[in-house]
Amino acid sequence: MQSLVNTVNTAFYNLGFFAKTLKGVGRFIRHSQASFKILVMQTLFTFVHAMGIVTLLAVAIGAAVNIVGTAALAQFSQEQLIYSILITMILRELGPLLIAFIVIARSATAIATEVAGMVISHEVEAYISVGVDPIEHLAVPRFLGVTASVFLLNIYFAVFGLAGSFVIAQFFATVPIGYYFTNILQNLKIQDLLILFIKSITCGAIISMVAVIQGFSVERATTEVPVAGLKAVSSAFALCIVVNVFLSALYYLVMV
Repeated sequence: MQSLVNTVNTAFYNLGFFAKTLKGVGRFIRHSQASFKILVMQTLFTFVHAMGIVTLLAVAIGAAVNIVGTAALAQFSQEQLIYSILITMILRELGPLLIAFIVIARSATAIATEVAGMVISHEVEAYISVGVDPIEHLAVPRFLGVTASVFLLNIYFAVFGLAGSFVIAQFFATVPIGYYFTNILQNLKIQDLLILFIKSITCGAIISMVAVIQGFSVERATTEVPVAGLKAVSSAFALCIVVNVFLSALYYLVMV
């Protein structure tokens, strides 16, 4: 019974923290010049520094889907379906989940341990003592930076995944670039872009909020700092998987 009460209290606390973060976004945009540097640095670390590994994964997965898919479809003389499969895997299903995993591994741990270290070193108390809202100063720029970066990384992944698939296609059959991308555009639907946007924003919000909340959850001991990082990773992984499965199911139930 006590564990159930604690779970409910934690859920309400997390919802309240998220609501206060959303409320602080407006104030941050209007007059939080001091925290703008945090937003820029967070975007730089989460988006720009991750472009290398994302490029490698996108090209490799686009190539793999093309090779395996074309070989399988050729047995049934349905090679034209490869374009629909590429959009499904790169834009809708595999791409958003892989990007979430990359950002969790790189940024969730960094944010959680950084914020936890600030709590342990009493920096957060110092902000409060001089009238600075720690959520607006610490949580909001990280929330905006990670959420925007996840969306941008998904677009980047989609572009390079489809480009990698095109390059590989040239080794097996000369496919004119106009023919290839015309077929991609013909199979691309507004619903595909919409679900990509929803998954990107949702996963970005989850990753940033989980990391910041875990960082703020520490109390006194420095040994709590790495624990906060581990909890942020495990919780963000689980939530992103559940959300992606739910949104995919919703897509096939409502949008198809």
